[in-house]
Amino acid sequence: MNNDNDQNLPCFGRLDSVFPMQPDGLRHSPPECLECPHKTECLRTALQSCDGLALHEEKVDRAYGSGRMGFFERWAKKKAIDKQRKTQK
Repeated sequence: MNNDNDQNLPCFGRLDSVFPMQPDGLRHSPPECLECPHKTECLRTALQSCDGLALHEEKVDRAYGSGRMGFFERWAKKKAIDKQRKTQK
């Protein structure tokens, strides 16, 4: 499914386009993205980008802030995210 036509779309793999933050503080895919045949590969690519890693980091911080995650688990997850970020560069 990962062909050159997917990559030529202007919104392909851009987290702010395919999974934008909404006024309610949550992220939702727009209706036009849900109808796109490339939605799965596009969102997967967006989540593996640097912006996607920042999203994962936000999720870890929210879990820690709400008490669903302890200090050491948060530390380990943030360290893993930082390691991924360094390997992407």
